[in-house]
Amino acid sequence: MSDNIARRALLRAMGAAVMAAGGFGASQGQTQQPAPWSSGTEQPELKAPPNACDCHMHIYDSRFPVAPSAKLRPADATVDDYRLFQKRIGTTRNVIVTPSTYGTDNSCTLDAMAKLGGSARGVAVVDTSVTDAELKRLNDLGIRGIRFNLVQSGATTIDTLEPLSKRVNDLGWHVQIHMLGDAVVENAELFQRLPSPIVFDHMARIPQPAGVDHPAFALVLKMLDHGRTWVKLSGAYQDTRTGPPAYADVSKVAQAYVKAAPERLVWASDWPHPTEKPDAKPDDAVLFDLLADWAPDEATRNRILVDNPVALYGFN
Repeated sequence: MSDNIARRALLRAMGAAVMAAGGFGASQGQTQQPAPWSSGTEQPELKAPPNACDCHMHIYDSRFPVAPSAKLRPADATVDDYRLFQKRIGTTRNVIVTPSTYGTDNSCTLDAMAKLGGSARGVAVVDTSVTDAELKRLNDLGIRGIRFNLVQSGATTIDTLEPLSKRVNDLGWHVQIHMLGDAVVENAELFQRLPSPIVFDHMARIPQPAGVDHPAFALVLKMLDHGRTWVKLSGAYQDTRTGPPAYADVSKVAQAYVKAAPERLVWASDWPHPTEKPDAKPDDAVLFDLLADWAPDEATRNRILVDNPVALYGFN
C-alpha cells in the first residue's frame, strides 16, 4: 500500500517539475492556485465524494485578540485561504475548531462559520464559567462540541473535563480531546465517567514506534466498541518516525482503526497545520490520498467522509 502512496507522490512531483519547465497548464487539471499553508499544488488522486467533510481545521485572523497564555501563534489563515484548500482537495463541508491561540474566545470560529454558511459546523473552547445561555447561543450558531487541548495547554484543564461533559451532553454535544497517548492511558478511568460522547483528535496521538502495540491503542479500541467514542483520522505527521509520503508507521494505526470501527471514524486535514513550521507544511494532496490506503473500500471511505460527519456534527 505504501508503494501506491509513493508512486502518487512521485507523479505529483513530476507534474510540478514539468510545470516549472513551462509544460502543461492548470487547464489540463494538473495544477492550480496554491492553497496557503500547504505544500504542493497538485490535486489528490483520490476523488472526494459529494458532501465530503474535513472534520478538523482552524481559522486564524489577526482581527481577533490572541489569548495571553497562547503558545501557538500562527499567521493569518483565513476563510478565503481555506476555500483554496477546499478547491484543491475537493471537500465541501468542514468543522472549524477553535484553536488554543484564542483561549475561550470563539469569535474567530463563529465569524468563519458565518462566512462559510450551512456547510460549516464548529467545535468551541469554553471553561466552567460559561453560562447555559452562552452554550445555547453557540448551539444555535452551529457549535457541536467543545475541545480540550491538553497538549498545547492553556485555557482547558483536565479537571474541567468531567463537569463540562455533563453540561454539554444535554445539548447532544461531544467533548473533543487532544491528548498524548500516554496521558490517554493515565486517564482511562476518567473517560469511563464522562456522560457525553468523546472524540479523540489525531488518532489519539498513539506514540511511535510502539504504534498498535501501545496500550493507548487497545484502550481506544475498547472505547470505540462501546459506541460512544470517535476518532479523527488526521495529523499523520504529528507522531510519525518514518515520515512522508507514506507515513508508514502511523498508517498502520489508521488502518487498524478502519478495520475495527469504520462507523466511528471521521477524516480531517488539520489545516493550516499549526504545529508545523511555515516552511515545512505537509502536502495536503498526499495526506488526503493516504485515505485510499487506510480505507481501500470506497463505501467505507464514503462513510468516513460523508455519513459519519452527518451523524457526529448534524449536517443536513
